[in-house]
Amino acid sequence: MHGPDLALVITAIILTGFACQWFAWRVKLPAILFLLLAGLALGPVSGVLDPDELLGDLLFPVVSLSVAIILFEGSLTLHFEEIRDLNAIVRRLISGGALLTWVLIAACGKLLFDLDWSIALLLGSLLVVTGPTVIVPMLRSVRPNARIGSVLRWEGIVIDPIGALLAVVTYEYIVSSAPGAALENSLEVFVRILVIGTLLGLAAGFLLGFLLRKHWLPEFLQNFATIALVLSTFTVSNAWEHESGLLAVTVMGICLANMRNIHVDHILSFKENLTVLLISLLFILLAARLNFESLQPILWPALVLLLLMQFVIRPLMVFVCGIGTDLNWREKALIAWIGPRGIVAAAISGLFALQLQQKGFEVGETLVALTFFIIIGTVVLQSATAGWVARKLQVVDPAPRGALIVGANPLARALAAALQRNEFTVLLADPSWENIREARLMGLPTFYGNAISEHADRDLDLVGIGRLIAISPRREDNVLASMRYRYEFGRENIFAIQTQAEATNTGKKTAIADTYKGAFIGPEDFTFSKASQWLKQGARIGTTTVSEEYTFEDFINNNAGNVLPLFGIDRKRNLHAFTEHEPPKPKSGWQIVSMYKEKPAPVPNNKPDTPPADKLPA
Repeated sequence: MHGPDLALVITAIILTGFACQWFAWRVKLPAILFLLLAGLALGPVSGVLDPDELLGDLLFPVVSLSVAIILFEGSLTLHFEEIRDLNAIVRRLISGGALLTWVLIAACGKLLFDLDWSIALLLGSLLVVTGPTVIVPMLRSVRPNARIGSVLRWEGIVIDPIGALLAVVTYEYIVSSAPGAALENSLEVFVRILVIGTLLGLAAGFLLGFLLRKHWLPEFLQNFATIALVLSTFTVSNAWEHESGLLAVTVMGICLANMRNIHVDHILSFKENLTVLLISLLFILLAARLNFESLQPILWPALVLLLLMQFVIRPLMVFVCGIGTDLNWREKALIAWIGPRGIVAAAISGLFALQLQQKGFEVGETLVALTFFIIIGTVVLQSATAGWVARKLQVVDPAPRGALIVGANPLARALAAALQRNEFTVLLADPSWENIREARLMGLPTFYGNAISEHADRDLDLVGIGRLIAISPRREDNVLASMRYRYEFGRENIFAIQTQAEATNTGKKTAIADTYKGAFIGPEDFTFSKASQWLKQGARIGTTTVSEEYTFEDFINNNAGNVLPLFGIDRKRNLHAFTEHEPPKPKSGWQIVSMYKEKPAPVPNNKPDTPPADKLPA
């Protein structure tokens, strides 16, 4: 296929991948499920897409290079210090638990499908990994308690590169001990793969780290240089010792992630965005290559393997690893139930299938069909049932209605106290110890540190938190926090109190773009300085209930110039911000959280049923 037809098909695949990613985001399910289903629909079901005909000889290089980038991006998240800091059950899950899962799945593969032990071990290594891309969307919809969420999230993050490394090493052993090769030669090839892949990975990692530390790369070229070096390392390693490239890029990522005084956040962010595109293309192409005929003979054994993994292997592993920990049986049960397989399994199995077929192994199609069956089965089964299981086990957290407040200054403390009185979860983050100390004296939950630091990424507990309110006197702090958390909470849940600099700086050349800021609370002239001045003059933040007899309009008219609404709380206890462009329209039964210059005017005698300021502090 050439010319316009090829461009049209590739564009259609990209659009399909985007549609799958967007729909997964809307329904809060792992995108891998919809990507695989789209590939199956376009490939074996309808016959519209034939990746081998589409890409021809380019298929294998495209898949190989894509997997190399995906593995490098995953290994960039593996920090050794984080593993040391993890609680006992997570360390057990990613070490002894992973090995136990590997052996048990391999044994099942041997018994159910009569695979060679080497291929069975490869299957086990592929199905060890869960991964954050399938775990995080599921946690968002299930909302388990903090301990369960922490264990599953960290297991998914850390097992991703470890599982990939395990799969790569297992595969390297298989290809180095090909049929007909002497044991000594096989071991020699295997050792060469490990040594060359590890040394080249370390060299590339230290080289990139050195260039970044010395600032020899301008920032706008750092992402470009990283991709170029990753792909160069992969191809050079493979050229030096065949099949060592995947190990090299994995080691390179781990090395770079653990170098001191190297900031790779912007590289990781770019790689994450690139990985979303590559994963979307890769999974559609790999799923379209599936042959249902290769799955039909193993369909029932595959279903048995799925049930064994769900009801025997995963629960056994979790309960063994949970011995002696502070988790109760309900929490262990939900952790045991949630363990969907994801991106690493799909991507590497597709690549290994192509490579094994090229080397004369007949089980390549069976391996990838079985892996994809397990992925789809675990994602569908657990996505459909995890919420119900969590509710039955009574380990579900309430909806995230609370607020992370950036700043613990007097204005932030006053607003946090008002929201807390209305039974909303609040958390104030501030690097100023004086502000944090005052907040703690008021009984407010706090985080001592910068809300956009690596420390916050690791330790900031956002359970029950669903929105950001930036109340710092420095506009840069508010903007950076808004940018950091807009993907976490959604842009519609990012708010701020504008600073004086923002109110007076309206020039297009110097003003910060609206894309990066939270929606400003209050009217156009309301600023942090003005609100702080009100507080110094004795103003308070309190709550007033409105009704059909005493409407919101009555409340505003009776207190003209004396009251400034900040938030409204509807009957379902949802929080609505009074922003300049989209203020809510309070109805009967709403509560209005407002800043008062002085105590509100009393309700007229002919409207005695709803007194105002029922929660206004003295």
